[in-house]
Amino acid sequence: MGGEEKYWYNTKTGEVEQGHRSSWTHLMGPYATREEAEQALSRARSRNEAWEDEDAAWRDKG
Repeated sequence: MGGEEKYWYNTKTGEVEQGHRSSWTHLMGPYATREEAEQALSRARSRNEAWEDEDAAWRDKG
């Protein structure tokens, strides 16, 4: 196949896909492992919460 196979998290189905098979509008990735792809939503949620906390702290300083 000429390279490592990547994993994608499909936000529409909630499933991990090996290789790019679905519409880009529903995919998060690529990830190197299935486990990383399975954690895609929780990692994104954690990052969003951290950014929101940073924004709130910045607004409170003003």
